[in-house]
Amino acid sequence: MGERSGDEVRGLLHGRYRLLKLLGEGGMARVFQAHDEFLGRDVAVKVFRSNAVAESDLRRQKDEINVLAGLGHHSLVTLLDAAVDKSVPGEPRIFFVMELVEGIDLRERIEKGGPVSPRHIAHIARDLAEGLEFVHNRGIVHRDIKPANILIVDYDDNATTARARLTDFGIALRAESTHISAENAVTGSVAYISPEQALGEPLGAPTDIYSLGLVLLECFTGTIEFPGPAVQSAVARLIRRPNVDPVLSPEWREILAAMTSRDPVDRPDAGELVKAFRQMITAESGRHAGPMDAPNEAGRMDAVLRYDLLDTPPDGSFDRITAVAARVFGVPFAIVSVVDTDRVWFKSRHGVDAEQIGRDPGLCASAILHDEPWIIEDARADPRALANPLVAGEFGMQFYAGVPLTTRDGFSLGTLCVMDLEPRTVTADEIATLQDLAAMVMRELNLRWETRRAAAELASAAL
Repeated sequence: MGERSGDEVRGLLHGRYRLLKLLGEGGMARVFQAHDEFLGRDVAVKVFRSNAVAESDLRRQKDEINVLAGLGHHSLVTLLDAAVDKSVPGEPRIFFVMELVEGIDLRERIEKGGPVSPRHIAHIARDLAEGLEFVHNRGIVHRDIKPANILIVDYDDNATTARARLTDFGIALRAESTHISAENAVTGSVAYISPEQALGEPLGAPTDIYSLGLVLLECFTGTIEFPGPAVQSAVARLIRRPNVDPVLSPEWREILAAMTSRDPVDRPDAGELVKAFRQMITAESGRHAGPMDAPNEAGRMDAVLRYDLLDTPPDGSFDRITAVAARVFGVPFAIVSVVDTDRVWFKSRHGVDAEQIGRDPGLCASAILHDEPWIIEDARADPRALANPLVAGEFGMQFYAGVPLTTRDGFSLGTLCVMDLEPRTVTADEIATLQDLAAMVMRELNLRWETRRAAAELASAAL
């Protein structure tokens, strides 16, 4: 096929797709930018080499088509068409057509630009975790997560976000499938395979989590964690764990260490990672906040001061609400919190002696960054909370559910939250009840603020 690349670029594939330029190639296939003459749009076309006609190769190509045909998600490259081109006698070529994603792959991004900013890594990780959650829930394991299979858009560090798309399901299989042929005992790019892949063991969703962990670590360092020849690289991960850079934040160290655990059982699943990386996006955006971010926090603090909540005594009206919240959830602790610049003040506290804690360890400071309830059902297994002092320290919190207390002009003052020292699950009705109780808190706060404002206006008019 290498000798025919010029013909390919000049001709029509299957009488419809005009191949324009080569985008990349591997041992099995080449990927071209092409123009769909029928629909008048540019697409990406993957053309398998005509000499790849072994039964196992054909089976793998058909498997990729079958897998991709059933997937549709914003974090995955969409399959548009698939067929066999027979325009050249005796050289049938399987090909499939995908949407053309503008950008470069992550391998090229790292090679050209070195380490990626933590803020962009958080965005990339979130997108990929969402894509893996989607495919894993459908019983599919990608098995070849690597930088070259991750397409990046808006990858410049000056951009607001970096979006990632996962591609190339060429060796994907159903999670329930445990058969791996002898020639494919170690399938996937060796630098990113999981320990169980290196040992030729049955594979499941955790193998993708491990590989993604290595990819994210490489984004931070700019270097491959397990380089070298295939055997040396494969054995290295059986001898040692990846070196997670101690310079990284505690949250990143916890997540990457969990993802690259030697035992697949100890790795978080994709759904847990989606929650964790959404939180990391918020944290990294805060750490890298620029001048345009300051007014939002300043406005929020103006709202906190407007409602006059800080350093005020406990309030019977709110104490009844926290008592009801604790009773509904069957937990020992419930709090009406107010998030200050450097602390979390407890306006009402049920089962808690302290009046305040620092803002950094306070989970309420994280909960106010979300419009929806912020739920941690098992803090010991949730990467968002593993490193939190309230979880890892003597207090030993294992469950948290918080609803933001939001003003009419959209600022979150704090939360109504419940906590427990044991993990637990919540129902939709319980969350709805917590939201209703939070609305009661805000209704009372708004009434008091309006009363004070009216009194001030009357006093001013009387002067």
